[in-house]
Amino acid sequence: MQRARFRRLVQRAIASLPPELAERMENVDVQVRSRPTEDELAGAEIEAGATLLGLYIGVPLTERGHGYGQALPDRILIYQEAIEAVGSSEAEVVAQIRQTVLHEIAHHFGIDDERLEELGLG
Repeated sequence: MQRARFRRLVQRAIASLPPELAERMENVDVQVRSRPTEDELAGAEIEAGATLLGLYIGVPLTERGHGYGQALPDRILIYQEAIEAVGSSEAEVVAQIRQTVLHEIAHHFGIDDERLEELGLG
């Protein structure tokens, strides 16, 4: 899939957020990358053999205190090659983009992986 189309699908997933959540996304930059770097893989704490589809790097809203300010934006990284590799059709890739974007945005809101599994976004 061409990068421009992939980015549009990521943007569509973000735009699908309920307005009350979208309004609360603060100081976060969503980026599309081809693949994770070695440092990103090491910091992601994923199980051996697992594929890293996306990564949230930052301070979740639930952990920001009065001293939080003038900080660089949090980053949500979405890895195109990994997502394309797990989807066997364009429809599956589109669905995986949405799930990955929502998963990483949930981390921005302070929802951990255990709770995301319970919600079906794991």
